[in-house]
Amino acid sequence: MERTGFEPFGEQLVSATDTQPRSGASKMLLRVGTGLFWSLVAGIVLARAAFFEPGIYDGFSRVASLAKSLIF
Repeated sequence: MERTGFEPFGEQLVSATDTQPRSGASKMLLRVGTGLFWSLVAGIVLARAAFFEPGIYDGFSRVASLAKSLIF
């Protein structure tokens, strides 16, 4: 009978052999998925940097100061 390890909170521990992809296709799918994820992350960061407008929150600070003056 095989011993199964558990962590202190009761979750079953997974051995290192269980986490590795077993076939070439699954390794390729893992790499493609990882590459797609990080390319989307980089695209979002670059788009945010390209279209960032520094004065976009100036209106919010005016509304916040008005609300503060009304409350206090």
